[in-house]
Amino acid sequence: MAAAHSRRAGPLFVAPFLILFLLLFLAPLGYAAYLSLFQQRLVGGTVFVGLDNYLTALKDPLLLHGVGRVALFFLIQVPLMLLLALAFALALDSGLLRLARVIRLGIFVPYAVPSVVAALMWGYLYGPDFGPFAQLSRQLHLPAPHFLSDGWMLGSLANIVTWEFVGYNMIILYAALRTVPTDLYEAAAMDGAGPWRIAWSIKLPALRPALLLTLLFSVIGSFQLFNEPSLLMKIAPDVISSSYTANLYAYSLAFTGDQIDYAATVSFLLGLVIVIASYAVLLTANRRRPA
Repeated sequence: MAAAHSRRAGPLFVAPFLILFLLLFLAPLGYAAYLSLFQQRLVGGTVFVGLDNYLTALKDPLLLHGVGRVALFFLIQVPLMLLLALAFALALDSGLLRLARVIRLGIFVPYAVPSVVAALMWGYLYGPDFGPFAQLSRQLHLPAPHFLSDGWMLGSLANIVTWEFVGYNMIILYAALRTVPTDLYEAAAMDGAGPWRIAWSIKLPALRPALLLTLLFSVIGSFQLFNEPSLLMKIAPDVISSSYTANLYAYSLAFTGDQIDYAATVSFLLGLVIVIASYAVLLTANRRRPA
């Protein structure tokens, strides 16, 4: 009787998650897939077009440039962010830092700041007229840095995202380091290994699963870049257009251009790009893993 009761109780515990997953994820996804097969036309209204929207999107220069831009953003920003997170995690785990808890909290606090607030704050700091960097440059009789210019914008966005997420990735890596048995460190020290050797031969191999996890999160986050360029577009409209990133392009199509069907198509293709990029990361990591 107890075993039968347990078998009946299991689905009941899982049911709330399954219901919410169906209503909040699968149903909207299915509806978006349905919308992507139609077009709104001036003559004829809503017309079924099959895969025509996808063929159009694959040749859309605005979408292709947006995807290429976020891919470049990923290649620039993610390695820098993960290297900083790794350095902070190793420094905290070394036990050599004073006030380690305060430092850990200080590094993590930017992640608690909403991305909208972070973008507004950095937009003020980047400002060419009233921003502190521009004012300091004028005081020193130097040319003001053009953080919001076309040549600097991608780096400025990368700086904002790095400031936001270094602490988040550091916590993941630091938590992974805390699971490494201290016996390994003691044995290595007895064999004559110094701190650098221990970090290279013990800590870094132990961090591979956590680094892979942070890298996958970064792939998803980079290709979904939206809040930061959306807000900076208000103060640099000549640099950031409505198609600056693929996610921003899909949003603009849906809520500014009233092209819901095509926006659904762009969103699906962006999701496919994220899946392919994530799979490529996993495949590369598995090939490099020692046998």
